[in-house]
Amino acid sequence: MGGWDDPWFYWAIGVAIGLPIALIVLTEVHDLLLRRNSRLTRQVSLLRNWVLPLGALLLLIVQASQIPARDVPVRVLTTVFGVLVLTLLLSGLNATVFQGAPEDSWRRKMPGIFLDVARFAVIGAGLAVMLSYIWGVRVGGLFAALGVTSVVIGLMLQNSVGQIVSGLFMLFEQPFRIGEWLDTGTAQGRVVEVNWRAVHIDTGSGMRIMPNSMLATTAFTNVSRPPGAHKVAITTTFSTADPPDRVCAMLTRIARGLPHVQLGSVPKSVPVGAAEYRTTIGLSSPEDAGAAKATFLRWVWYAARRENLHLDEADDDFSTPPQIEHALRTVVAPTLRLSAEEQRSLQSCARIIRYGADEVVERAGEVPGAMTFVVAGRVQMTATADDGSVVPISTLVEGSFLGLTALTRQPNSASAYALEEVTALEIGREHLEDLVMNEPLLLQSLGNILEERRSKVRQVRRGERVG
Repeated sequence: MGGWDDPWFYWAIGVAIGLPIALIVLTEVHDLLLRRNSRLTRQVSLLRNWVLPLGALLLLIVQASQIPARDVPVRVLTTVFGVLVLTLLLSGLNATVFQGAPEDSWRRKMPGIFLDVARFAVIGAGLAVMLSYIWGVRVGGLFAALGVTSVVIGLMLQNSVGQIVSGLFMLFEQPFRIGEWLDTGTAQGRVVEVNWRAVHIDTGSGMRIMPNSMLATTAFTNVSRPPGAHKVAITTTFSTADPPDRVCAMLTRIARGLPHVQLGSVPKSVPVGAAEYRTTIGLSSPEDAGAAKATFLRWVWYAARRENLHLDEADDDFSTPPQIEHALRTVVAPTLRLSAEEQRSLQSCARIIRYGADEVVERAGEVPGAMTFVVAGRVQMTATADDGSVVPISTLVEGSFLGLTALTRQPNSASAYALEEVTALEIGREHLEDLVMNEPLLLQSLGNILEERRSKVRQVRRGERVG
């Protein structure tokens, strides 16, 4: 009966019962986290497969078997257990505090060098505790020896260490974070990595490696701060015969329609002499500069030809009489039921125009001055819902038309943009009114089309699905 009263008995029973139950619970938790793709799956697996069994083994050896904790095998097992606990602590903190942080939080943007410093500090403290309590090492004397050694090494490598320290001081000031854009004078790009030695900058054409000591001793510009302050200036050249006010108005209008423009920013175009014009566009991010410039120049090419302006002093000879005659015969005549004589009467007042991909063809709320007939390409009509989202309502292909409200002198209820390069025939309102008004059946057909489009816009605004 004396065995029931011995302390080792209760330790043995506790481990025998508690270990299987804990393993079962951790297995269920591991499977649940695995199904949810949680970042803590590996930590739970480490706890279940290594930390918990080794901890139970130590309890059985020291408490149940009454083996002294000072024995070398026990100390080795305890050291291994401490290393596993330290690993679990570091990986758990990294998964919960940093890997699970939102994309725009300070935890996600913290340079890796600071995480390395924190890891080394935790590892150093853990090793000091294990050396002191498990092996009985005098940590104070060890630190003193390490301090003297560090002084000697520092004197030998003072230039290299000085560069590292200057880089660390710069990073502690946090003049930039991962994901922000830097202009160092020799390179401009996005910061993708910060380590002990250098900052890695993605320039778009390669990875630029900038040593921390170099950044600490030279001036650089963080173009991401303050947010939304970045601007791009684009220079274009027109003919000296083009009226400057018309050119500036066209450039500003194209710039306002860019999807990269920062909300609330107002682009501005000014002549700078020698037939050159500079358009300044505010962007949400420096990352948008390349795409904004490419889209702007592409759209200006099409817009300048539509407005009879001479980009790079070039003339547009795309709208020729044979092309106009062919578009009238194949596209406009079947739609408006035009006779041969009516087609000939419209040749002098019609013109062929083109739109670039994603360029706005019509805007909601504006009164069009002409009807536009699609000759080639596709145009997407859209409506804006009450929550501000843009919803497609129909796709116009060859033979379709826009600007129907030009005949009624009412604003457009929907917007339209080109899905690809679009070729269209444009005819002014004043040249179509008499032809349409004299055809009651045609007028009724156009009215039905107009009402159908307005009905789709109303469905979008009510939140209904457009059929």
